[in-house]
Amino acid sequence: MSEEKRMIADRYEVGALIGRGGMADVYEGTDTRLGRKIAIKILKADLVADPSFEVKFRQEAQNSARMTHPTIVRVYDTGEEQSVDANGNQRRTPYIVMEFVHGTVLRDLMHARRLSIPEAIGFAEGILTALEFSHRAGIIHRDIKSANVMITDGGVVKVMDFGIARAMSDSSATQSHTSGIVGTAQYFSPEQARGESVDARTDLYSTGVLLYEMLAGRPPFVGETAVSVAYQHVSELVTKPSTYNPEISPALDEVVMHSLAKDRNDRYQSAEQYREHLLAAALNPNPNAPAEPVAFTDVLEGAPDAAETTIIESTETSAFDELLGGLIESPATEPTKETTNTNPFTTLGVEFEPEVVDTSVKVERTDKAKKMAGLAWGVGSGLVVFVVGILVFVLAFGNFNVNLPTNDNISVVDVTGQTFEDGAAKLTELGLSVLEKGVPSDTVPADTIISTDPPAGASVPKNTEITVTYSTGAAEVAIPSLLGKSEQEAEDALIAVGLVLGTITQSTSPTAPLGKVIQSSPETGTYTASGSTVDLIISNGKVEVPDVTSMNVNQASTQLTGAGVGLKVQIGTTEVGCANVPPQGQTVLSQSIAPGPAKQRSTITLFVACNG
Repeated sequence: MSEEKRMIADRYEVGALIGRGGMADVYEGTDTRLGRKIAIKILKADLVADPSFEVKFRQEAQNSARMTHPTIVRVYDTGEEQSVDANGNQRRTPYIVMEFVHGTVLRDLMHARRLSIPEAIGFAEGILTALEFSHRAGIIHRDIKSANVMITDGGVVKVMDFGIARAMSDSSATQSHTSGIVGTAQYFSPEQARGESVDARTDLYSTGVLLYEMLAGRPPFVGETAVSVAYQHVSELVTKPSTYNPEISPALDEVVMHSLAKDRNDRYQSAEQYREHLLAAALNPNPNAPAEPVAFTDVLEGAPDAAETTIIESTETSAFDELLGGLIESPATEPTKETTNTNPFTTLGVEFEPEVVDTSVKVERTDKAKKMAGLAWGVGSGLVVFVVGILVFVLAFGNFNVNLPTNDNISVVDVTGQTFEDGAAKLTELGLSVLEKGVPSDTVPADTIISTDPPAGASVPKNTEITVTYSTGAAEVAIPSLLGKSEQEAEDALIAVGLVLGTITQSTSPTAPLGKVIQSSPETGTYTASGSTVDLIISNGKVEVPDVTSMNVNQASTQLTGAGVGLKVQIGTTEVGCANVPPQGQTVLSQSIAPGPAKQRSTITLFVACNG
């Protein structure tokens, strides 16, 4: 079969090779059952040398499949590909079926061009969002690097390979820090380089390395070997990224350097904290510099004593307090009676009635008047600070939604029973944001929507997040070891894991005793949906005897005594002197057991003639 038509698990059609890596080859593919485009990652044979790798890999891949988030590449399925190598040996290679992402690997994007600072910040924010979600699910990536991040055509970050990284780092046969398997040395945390245990902060360090690389156009450490780079992560000081890119602000410098602290206790302690500091640095690039003088001259122009109003500079005393004190304690003037036309609070967006100044009589300010004036200023300044705070919060955390009553609300349509792709498209067209959640189900077909939250018919504002829960199919279970068991023993083992005994077929076997399982379908070690049937082939206690007439004695004996038949052979002849002729000179004329089924380990007599 050509590579274009190669099938995996009788379901996934393998297409063109679209990527190669140190761990796996990635192919474009088609899920023929659901009719959707997929990516198939086939791991390289040398990664499964450790017998425990297969189990660890499958467990982690299944954990990854339960993580449904817009910033994480979805894992649909995992399994093993069975193949035969050039020497006729069976080979088992793990594979992953993933979401097909239309986009570019971040590594390739950085090789193609220099990223802008806003791009670098945006990509890092997406990675941290993915890590925040995975860390809350108890999954540490352990191999964050540019090759494991996809950027979609729409600029969305997609982090991948959670399962591979974890399975390999746990595998005793792949703990080589110089091979690039446990993690890539360029992105190593100091604890990884020292071979210590890792936690969520390890991922944050690697993200810091990647952010450094995106901002500075180069990694923080370079060397001729992986060992030398890993050593630098442990012992060498990091040069500020602004050394290589002067456009990097002091605030961004500080965020990057904090994320690259050698001691994990000195770094950011969570992806959420890291992301918040990164966004704050983007909004305020120079937080430690003295504040610029705040001029109120224009604001107070035309007000009483405007000519004497000075620039209020930032000191330990509040600028509002100084301004308030200056206005209250200034002496009253004595011009003619008039109404001031300029209201300083109008300029700040807060309306108060203008003050009527009667200058024919000297105004005496009592304590009560001072308190009332102070209250007015306090309310105004407090309101301004509140409004500005809300604006900053919204800019920093763009997902802040206030669901106020509005006539523009959208009614959530009913998409239950539809495929996830179709239902999500309908909700998106309405102006809603879709958050996917996959759950196993024994009753709802895979990729079919089960429910939405808020439910169908609910009235919600535009851009509201709608959690769409869909079926990932029946929970999969491993086929237990059934070989050598009796029919009843096999049935009990299947029931114990939630499977059902299917058809039973008898067949010959040279070794399996009568009534014992020879083979199961699906085979032991593979996975199938809970509740599925498993067919058995059971030994009938016989072997299939081949026809060996016309062969020489050597050839006939080899076939009959081989592992596939297992009979005992004796030679009989009617010709005098045949015993002195070598076996290759003796031809089988007939056999005591006719070709076909015969009792296991029987003795067969070959009647031969001498050729010479």
